[in-house]
Amino acid sequence: MRYLHTMVRVRDIDESLDFYCNKLGMVEIRRSENEKGRFTLIFLAGPDDERRAREEKAPMVELTYNWDPEDYSGGRNFGHLAYEVDDIYALCQKLMDAGVTINRPPRDGNMAFVRSPDGISFELLQKGEAQEPKEPWASMENTGSW
Repeated sequence: MRYLHTMVRVRDIDESLDFYCNKLGMVEIRRSENEKGRFTLIFLAGPDDERRAREEKAPMVELTYNWDPEDYSGGRNFGHLAYEVDDIYALCQKLMDAGVTINRPPRDGNMAFVRSPDGISFELLQKGEAQEPKEPWASMENTGSW
């Protein structure tokens, strides 16, 4: 398992980049806009991690800007911790067998979400290419929020 990023929701991209980049000194590594999902993702790294972040895409902070205004009270602006895993199906099965709820099953063979006992959301991402979708994961419904 390899740590990838922490996601934080932001209300204002310019104000946030001023803080993270101009004031803290972080560096923008990449940005993507999703018109269908109506959000922008901006990945940042510390200046000492820039080379590694560009080559390996880790470790980073992911700023998520939702185009539609939203209130982020109660810690809602913190999104999740993300980890790359060798076998998403095997890890999800191990977690399920240990009593952990798979909130967002890896239906696509690539991504799943679980929560810690304290409610912290963890995104699990398949290392390399996504695995072929397979049962029981392909038809498993979401449980709770992630």
